This record gives sequence, structure tokens and C-alpha cells, in this order.
Amino acid sequence: MSLIPAFEIGLWNAWILMVCSLIPVFFIPLISKHREKGGNFTAAFDKKQRTAHVSIHVIYFLLVIYSIFLPLKLGTVWLYTGLPIYLIGLVLYTIVFVSFPMTPPDKPVTTGIYRYSRHPMYLTGSLIFVGAAIASASWVFLLLSVVYISMLPLFVAAEENFCLEHYGDAYREYMNRTPRWIGIPKSGRSG
Repeated sequence: MSLIPAFEIGLWNAWILMVCSLIPVFFIPLISKHREKGGNFTAAFDKKQRTAHVSIHVIYFLLVIYSIFLPLKLGTVWLYTGLPIYLIGLVLYTIVFVSFPMTPPDKPVTTGIYRYSRHPMYLTGSLIFVGAAIASASWVFLLLSVVYISMLPLFVAAEENFCLEHYGDAYREYMNRTPRWIGIPKSGRSG
């Protein structure tokens, strides 16, 4: 990783990796209409959660824009290390989205990877970002990814409160049996 980030527009830039992370941007509105039937989980955000929500979206936008100008480190250990991390994230991210249309709209999504984590979409998205950062050997991209990941707990707490209100006991039971993050044991309600 170099101290000064490279800025070059090219065919073999990190944008290739980030294109797949944009797919949900186009499909989430369709899924949301099917899943939520009115209701907006951002309405009940407190100030910290609103700040985290806006910050997460700004950082995501910056990551996508920066990826256009960020060359991949072809033929280097960086690419060979980052690409498998990215691909694992991408495959799992795709599996996460398959769970949505397979779940009735009046029930929380609890199948597939959602059996092991209440927020696999954020975990797999984080793998995509970290993998792309390593594949491009960019400390700036990695730093933005770490900031994005560090804000997720505030964001998901608000999402879980919305799900509790929307799905009631079904979501409460799901929270009791499923940890918030894969590999991190549950600890009370916040899992």
C-alpha cells in the first residue's frame, strides 16, 4: 500500500468489484414494497442513529466513486489476497438476497444466512469492501470501509427496533435464538 493513493480511470479498477454491491440499490425498493407495506424504520431514529444512517450512505457513495479511480493491483499479492475475501463476500451477499423473496411479507426473514446472523447483509457487504480495499492495496479505501463498519451497530439497533414493532413476537423469538453478528455470541437483547 502506498501512502499517496492512485487516481486513474481505467478498465481494471476497483469499480468492477463495486458494481455488484450496487445491485441492492436497485432491488431494495422492490423488496421493501413487498416486505414493509408502509412503515419506515428511519422515522424513529435518534440523533446518533440519524448521523450513522447518513454517514453510512455518504461513505458508501464515496467508496463507489473512489473505486472508479482506484486501479486494482494486478499480479500482486494484494489482488490474490483481496479477491478471495471479496468473492466470499459477494457469494454470501447474493445468498442473503435470495432469502427475501422466499419469505412471506408478514414474517421476518429468518432463512438462509439469516439463521446464523440477524444482519448478514451488512456483514457480507463489509467483506466486499474489505476485499476490494485489499485487492486495490488502498489504505484510503480500507479506512473508509472500517469507518463504515464501525457505524453499523448504531444503524442495526434502530433497524431491530423497527422489526420488533413491525413483526412483534416473531422477531423477538428470532432475536432470542440468533446472534446479531456471525461468530459473536448473543448477550441479552442486543445479541
